[in-house]
Amino acid sequence: MKRIKLVVSYDGTNYHGWQIQPNGVTIEEKLNQALTDLLGEPIRVDGASRTDAGVHSLGNMAIFDTKTRIPAEKISFALNQRLPADIVIQESCEVDRDWHPRHCDSRKTYEYRILNRTFPLPTRRLDTYFYHYALDVDRMQEAAQLLEGTHDFKSFCSVGTEAKTTVRTIYTCDVSREDDIITIRICGSGFLYNMVRIIAGTLIPIGAGQMEPEEILRILEARDRAVAGPTAPACGLTMIGIEYI
Repeated sequence: MKRIKLVVSYDGTNYHGWQIQPNGVTIEEKLNQALTDLLGEPIRVDGASRTDAGVHSLGNMAIFDTKTRIPAEKISFALNQRLPADIVIQESCEVDRDWHPRHCDSRKTYEYRILNRTFPLPTRRLDTYFYHYALDVDRMQEAAQLLEGTHDFKSFCSVGTEAKTTVRTIYTCDVSREDDIITIRICGSGFLYNMVRIIAGTLIPIGAGQMEPEEILRILEARDRAVAGPTAPACGLTMIGIEYI
């Protein structure tokens, strides 16, 4: 028996998130089906991040155990022949039997992309959130910097979370603009349920002049989901990757 790690990229538009659910097709389900077919044994993957419905990824990670004699690095090539076009394995390799992507110290990076222009672009409808009011990136960046460090992010977590603690460390949080695309790039030790989307939903009204950048501090101190902004739509969110430290 050996343990294989997969680096998984996907367009989450057509899926009900990563984790298997009774009411919709998921990334995990597609991987299990394709691996079971390829290897001829029942396979269940275990993912590093259980992304929500409609969220994309360039570098999520998953592991599974197998008896196969297929070289680990060859599994990605064979598996991609059995997966739909919107799920692609970027790498496969063997890891130690006790290695687990959720049990190691890591830095996770996400990007939230906003299409900020008068009219939407049909070619960007699936990977950006269209917002037509003008946004001031400098104001958003000023607010984003206040999120860096170790804080209690309870205000930026959906109600009903099962997390043992809502304290997280944000290493960097930056807002930049290139042409019509505003990108919120955030790197942290881990993220609460909907945390990045709530941060995006709070930075947007700041950029629109509806809130002052320093109100981020009040929101953090309140530890109350009701005082933060709305949860931004899933389509704008992409998991960029995971770095293990």
